[in-house]
Amino acid sequence: MAVTLTEAAVNRVESFLANRGKGLGLRVGIKTTGCSGLAYVLEFVDELSDGDEVFESQGVKVIVDAKSLVYIDGTELDYTKEGLNEGFKFINPNQADECGCGESFTV
Repeated sequence: MAVTLTEAAVNRVESFLANRGKGLGLRVGIKTTGCSGLAYVLEFVDELSDGDEVFESQGVKVIVDAKSLVYIDGTELDYTKEGLNEGFKFINPNQADECGCGESFTV
């Protein structure tokens, strides 16, 4: 499968990359943290690392390390605005549950 972006997420990432002036794409990964165990990590990538998987979604490169791919394969990344809040939203078919504050999840 892959990790994909919605049109809204693509527009936001392209805007960030343009403002930044460089970058190959967006790294999507996970780290161990929080009440439920795992949290999403987003960062811009200037060069690839060994073991990176590269997916392309609507012209934007999405880079995922092999360890994270097991947990987020099939995930769609969206960018949403709800009232005063805005940010990236992960739609992960592997996610079994998330903590009450929404900061971490389990698979």
